[in-house]
Order: sequence, then C-alpha cells, then structure tokens
Amino acid sequence: MTPDAPPAAYPGRVMATEQRHEPHLRRPGRLRRFSARSRELFQGLGAALTTPTTPGAPLLSEASSRWVRLLPYVVALAFVSSLLPTTITVLVDDYGINGVLAGAIAIAQTVPLLLAVSRPLQAWWVIFTADVLGSLALVHSDGVHADLWPWTPPVVIGYCALMVALGLRESRRALFGVWLATGAAGYVLELFRPDGDTSVHTLLLVLSGVLLLLTSAVRARGDAQRRLVEQEIINEAERSRRTLLEERARIARELHDVVAHHMSVITVQADSAPYRIPDLPDAAREEFTSIATSARESLAEMRRLLSVLRSDGSEGERAPQPGLDRVQQLVEATVRAGVPAELSLAADLGDVPQAVDLSAYRIVQEALANVVRHAPGAATRVSVRASDDGWLTVLVVNGPGEEAGSGVERGAAGTGHGLVGMRERVRLTGGSLDTGPLPDGGFRVAARLPLTADPAPEPAPEPAP
Repeated sequence: MTPDAPPAAYPGRVMATEQRHEPHLRRPGRLRRFSARSRELFQGLGAALTTPTTPGAPLLSEASSRWVRLLPYVVALAFVSSLLPTTITVLVDDYGINGVLAGAIAIAQTVPLLLAVSRPLQAWWVIFTADVLGSLALVHSDGVHADLWPWTPPVVIGYCALMVALGLRESRRALFGVWLATGAAGYVLELFRPDGDTSVHTLLLVLSGVLLLLTSAVRARGDAQRRLVEQEIINEAERSRRTLLEERARIARELHDVVAHHMSVITVQADSAPYRIPDLPDAAREEFTSIATSARESLAEMRRLLSVLRSDGSEGERAPQPGLDRVQQLVEATVRAGVPAELSLAADLGDVPQAVDLSAYRIVQEALANVVRHAPGAATRVSVRASDDGWLTVLVVNGPGEEAGSGVERGAAGTGHGLVGMRERVRLTGGSLDTGPLPDGGFRVAARLPLTADPAPEPAPEPAP
C-alpha cells in the first residue's frame, strides 16, 4: 500500500483512534456539570446563611403565657451573665491576654446571645467571627495554663447554646452551612495551633452537629403538629360548609315539590278557564294562555335548576312531602325506638302554608332524631300550636338521657346536620329558632314560623321550662 492511502484504508487504526479519544470528549462535560452543581450548592448555602427564616420573631413568641414568652430572654441573660466574666478570667489568667483585649473579645463572644433569642442567624455571624478572631489572638499567648486550641471552654459552652437557638428557628440548609463553616474554621485554625496545646475543634464540631440535629427535629415536629391543627380547622370549616350546602340542596328539592304543586294548579286553571267560563273575551283568553305558558316555562326552568342540586346518580323523591298531619306517626315511631315521647298538637291549626308545614315537620323530625342519638330513653315532649298573632310554635324538649355521658352537652360527637337544617329552614320561612341545653341536662328546640305573609311582631323568647 502507498503512504498516501486515505484513512479508510486503515479501518483498524482509525477505529482505535476514535476509541482512544472518546473518553476525553466526555470528561469535560462531566466536569462542567459537577462544577455547576457545586456552584449551585454553595450559592444555596450562602443564600441560606444570609437570609433568616423568620426574622424578628422571638423564640416561644406564640406561647399564650407571658412567662413562657420571657423564658428565652431569661436563659440568654443567664448565659451572658455567667460566660462574660468567665471568659475574661480565662483569657487573662490562662492565656495571658491583655485585660482590655480580653474584655472586648468576651463581650463580642457572649453578649450577642441576647440577640439569638429573636435573630439567631445574625447572632451566629457575630459570635462566629468573634470566636475566630479571638482564636487568632491566642496564637502568641504565653499563659501557663493555655492548653486548649482553638476554642476556650466558655466559647464551647456559648456556641452550643447558640446552636440550640439556631436549630429551633432556621432551615436545614442554613444549619448545614453553619456546621460546615464551624468545621472548616476549626480545621483551618488547626494549622496555627501552638506546640503543646490540645485540639478541641473536633469536640465542638460533634457537639454542634448533634445539637443542630436534635433541635431541628424538635422544630420539625412542632411545625408538623401546627400544620396538622391548621388542617383540622380547615377540614372542620369545609365540613360545616359542605353540611350547609347539602342541607340547602335538600331544602331546595323539597321546595320544588311545594312550588311545583301551586304552579301546576295555576297552569291547569289558566288552560281550562276558556272552557269553564262562558263568553270569555278574546283578550282574556289570550291573557290566560299567556299565564299558562309562563307557568309551564317556570316549571321547566325550576326543574333544570333542581337537576344541578341533585347528587350524581341520585333520583328525585317520588313520595309526597310530609307535613304536620304526620307528626303523630313520627312521635309514635320515636316511642317504638325507646324514647317516651308525648305530643301536644292543636286540633285546628288553620291554613298552614305548605313550606311552613314541611319545615315544621322536618324540625320535629330532626329534634326527635337527636334525642334518639344523643339522649336515648329521655322523656320528651313535643308541642305544636298556632297563636292568634300569626305564628306557629314548634317546641321539642327532652330530659337527660338514661345512659351516663350520652347527652349532647357532655360532648357527644355528631355530624351537625340536624341543627344546621333547622336553622336553614327557619331562616327560609322568616322565623326564629332557639336551641340549647337545659340546667337539668336536657335539651330544648323552640321554633317560631310565620303562618301569614305579615305576622305580628315576634314576642320575647319564652323562658326555658
């Protein structure tokens, strides 16, 4: 072969060359990715160390007791009061530092602990800088008892107290940055350790890491419990709202039956008027036709709106809506359930509007159901009467239940549908509702519903029996 042969003439050599250079082509990309990730990590740590999580809010500021809120300040003041003179004494006596310099170092290392109550991250910057500068000042110390490097015993104690404040307030990324800075500073200062001194930077690194882990775990548990309580409050509010909407939808379905009956009567009367009334003028015939058409359109529109309120897959109730004429059957069923109930029903209630008739029945039904659930065996009295001033009074009073701890006033759990439904029905008809426990352990439900469009002013509430 000639030396001028093209590269294709040497496939083996070309392949070997490609295989030899391929790793070198991929390595710079990996280094760039590693460098970018490292840069992002250090940038995140730097941002965490310069941005407090909750600036200005003191430790235990959410406590209800004033003494508990003051406790962090008392503890910080106790640390400062004990560490400040101790630090000066150690620096002067053990390390031979000048008194003025020792006082300045001691103040910078201890007094910021008071700031740690509300701003622990800022306090850490001050104390950490003071600890490092104080260690550099000990490089040429000639004290006879100077044997610990680079941190003095008061520095270790104060730094551990600062770690507790940090762990209870700052994010985990900030705590990790603090721990790394502590370890890096200790190992760098280790290069300047005087001969014969004992190194304590590993001890401080371990103690600070353990304290940061424990306090951050305590803070995380407290945050989780607080979020759980907040979620329970939100769930309770949503449950109450859902109960209210469900009851309103149920009332709307029942009102549909009430209104649909009257609208159907109007439609039939308007359609049959030309046949029932002889010699009816053409204008009147057109008017009755228009009335019948409007009534039919209203019925159709009402049915369309009602379909929105019905649950998925549910069917409309086909039975006629109950009224006060069925209260006797309701009380008898309650007696059969084990509740000794008696009924006082007026013989002539007059002309009761259909919406009021249905609402009164439902109120009695819900009240008796609550007695069966929460006060089984309690003597119960049901009273329904009409007054001359245009009001219908419905009263259901029960005594204490026979079973211990069964009453509502003893905290038995319930869904809350009963009282919500009563209030909605009473509000719908323009009446009033009075419910609450009685001194003897029973419960009282009193509703007043208007029998006319403009009843007399409602009198003062009756005293509880």
